[in-house]
Amino acid sequence: MKDYDNAVAFLGQWGRFQLIFFFLLCSTIVPNGFGAFTLIFLTDVPSHQCLVSDTNITEDWHKSIIPVKMVNGKPELSSCSRYRLDVVRNLSALGYIPGRDVNLTDLEQENCVDGWSYSKDIYESTVVSEFDLVCSDQWKRPFTTLIFFLGVVFGSFFSGQLSDRYGRKLVLFVTMAVQTVFVFVQAFATSWVVFIILLFINGLAQINYLAALVLGAEVLTGNERIFFSSLGSCLAFAIGYMMLPLFAYFLRDWKSLLYALSVPSVVFVPESPRWLISQGRVEEAEAILRKAAKWNKVQAPNAIFEDCSAEQRQIFCSKFSSNFATIYIFDVARFSLCAGYFGLSFNAAQLSADPYISCFLAALVEIPAYISSWVALRYLPRRLSLIGCFLLGALPLFFIQLVPENLSNLSLTLELVGKYAFTTGISLIFAYVAELYPTVLRNTATGICMAVSRIGSCVSPFVLNLRVYFTYLPYIILGSLAVLSAFATLFLPESFKQPLPETIQQQKLQGWCICWKPDVCSSSKNVYQHLPFNQ
Repeated sequence: MKDYDNAVAFLGQWGRFQLIFFFLLCSTIVPNGFGAFTLIFLTDVPSHQCLVSDTNITEDWHKSIIPVKMVNGKPELSSCSRYRLDVVRNLSALGYIPGRDVNLTDLEQENCVDGWSYSKDIYESTVVSEFDLVCSDQWKRPFTTLIFFLGVVFGSFFSGQLSDRYGRKLVLFVTMAVQTVFVFVQAFATSWVVFIILLFINGLAQINYLAALVLGAEVLTGNERIFFSSLGSCLAFAIGYMMLPLFAYFLRDWKSLLYALSVPSVVFVPESPRWLISQGRVEEAEAILRKAAKWNKVQAPNAIFEDCSAEQRQIFCSKFSSNFATIYIFDVARFSLCAGYFGLSFNAAQLSADPYISCFLAALVEIPAYISSWVALRYLPRRLSLIGCFLLGALPLFFIQLVPENLSNLSLTLELVGKYAFTTGISLIFAYVAELYPTVLRNTATGICMAVSRIGSCVSPFVLNLRVYFTYLPYIILGSLAVLSAFATLFLPESFKQPLPETIQQQKLQGWCICWKPDVCSSSKNVYQHLPFNQ
């Protein structure tokens, strides 16, 4: 069978069908911009102190019952302790004045046994204030983020196989429906355990992004595919990301925010003709393309895939054991990118006293990053572009240690440059993976890479917590991972200006198929022997 892109060339570029498909598919990605970043607001910690409901103490003792502690050289009221209430009650009854008749530092302290009172200056309520995830239970905050990303990891593993078996369209619709339902149901959680269970299921469904990306890469061709993979899908994500602080600003109660973010966004798009052909369903693939031809007002040929014989269709469905080395390198690269991206995203939300402005700035920097990735995908080799992203992301993280404390704006600039680089790299690598694998394994391969990379996002909250040991330790770790990944990327095959492979045989012809089975590739003597730089 002739090359797929040539077979559907009669549709032209950016016709009515491609435009409608493009915008519909982008609309399915907008909710992913909320995704994990919703946790920035859901799990933010309002100012809090021990609750003192006893009215049998004087006003002076009410003001003094919370101990004062020095934090970074500044006095702050304790969030997790108070002076023993029974002792304070007795001293108040005897008429003693705190600080004059009683030395407060001599009084015994106790935990917040009656709960906490939370400030409502920024939020009406959050998950933290709802379930008291503070003090001895503060570990539950990063663990909540971990649970969400574990859901994404498991979803990525299974979605790729399901999508390659049952179709991109079905997985896309099902995952979007699950997102809508479980984001809404989360607002009714009666305990933290119920909340994280629902959050895990929501994380499972976040991989609609993966199904949409593969579907767009397979339906669109040429510059359309590059524009969607590198710019369209990513800008849709960024739009959702920038909308999040707007929703959160007007809806400061965590339940109301979840209600708003659960608005259904399910749309109907056609199945991938490439996938249908790989399943031997040529007639269905041709029916979709003939309908597209009518939308574009062009004439379709009598037989679009005229020489797609039964034998060739079997080739499409061949099972094989493929390039483990390439997958491993992609895993390392995407792990580093996700750790850097989410680490800096969550950290950037704390760069300003106003979390809404902080979140918006972190989202805004993604716009130039996605435009840069689109330009790079059009004009630059994939390996060179990805290596540049890693190095550009690593250098600011190393230099930030040298910035004096009084130049906070310079530190902010360096961190945003790192965020820009990691964002560009993530956009590039999504398209890169989709370009390297044949149709029958494209979604599985991208799913595996995405699943492993999400381990990076799982550990990012804990990496940020390492600053309690050394302020710059998170930056050193993230920068070192980026440098390691830049070196590993040298061993990846190049896909720039290569046609999207349909079969394993086409991978071989492109000169990078690395296999373990002799019946699939012509040689398995050396796992690296087919890499471009070894030829």
